[in-house]
Amino acid sequence: MTDQSRLPVPVPADAISAEAIPSEADPPEKRRRGTLPDFDPVPRQTSRHDGWTAERQRAFIAALADTGSVKAAAHAVGKAAEGAYLLRRHPQGRGFRKAWEAALAIGVQRLEDVAMERALNGVEVPVYHFGAVVGTRRVYNDRLLMFMLRNRAPRRFAADSLHNADAATRSHLARLKREWRREWEEEQAARDEAEYEEVFASIDAKLDRMRQRHLEAQAAEREQDDDNPEQDQP
Repeated sequence: MTDQSRLPVPVPADAISAEAIPSEADPPEKRRRGTLPDFDPVPRQTSRHDGWTAERQRAFIAALADTGSVKAAAHAVGKAAEGAYLLRRHPQGRGFRKAWEAALAIGVQRLEDVAMERALNGVEVPVYHFGAVVGTRRVYNDRLLMFMLRNRAPRRFAADSLHNADAATRSHLARLKREWRREWEEEQAARDEAEYEEVFASIDAKLDRMRQRHLEAQAAEREQDDDNPEQDQP
């Protein structure tokens, strides 16, 4: 039977305290990235070098801020996520819980920044030809873009989908797509030109090597004839 006390307890989104999220009243450095608070690690009954030491607890909180993932943060410090949840529920884990909330707020902000970057700039995907990768192309996700816009500016982008957006929004997105398409075509044209030049240079080099080998062979034949001037005489 599974020990229910060892199962991870999901943390709801509204469980993140407001003080863990940077605000306009915070110092500039916290508004830019968020600040991890100092905290008293959860005391352990036994001191083991491979256990949840104070250093490992602080490293876990730092990794949680970097990844936004409890499982990834626990893996980064060589521990299981279940152990981190046990620390969170510990009676003396108040400081650990507050640091956890702050780290999650920073991690979520980082993930949001990555998603916005992908929504605006697209992602490179490989292009295959007969099973071989011949290049890449940039793909844009309008649904992701609208999702990020609705979260960043809910009053302006409150539509349920791209099809329900107002004319100004659709026009703006269409213009962005044209700009992205033009940039991609320019990059592709430059890449193709560079590839053509590389191919032609390779062909020229091969022809030069063939001509050089032919000249060397002719020179060797003439030298052999000069060494044996009477070979063909009766």
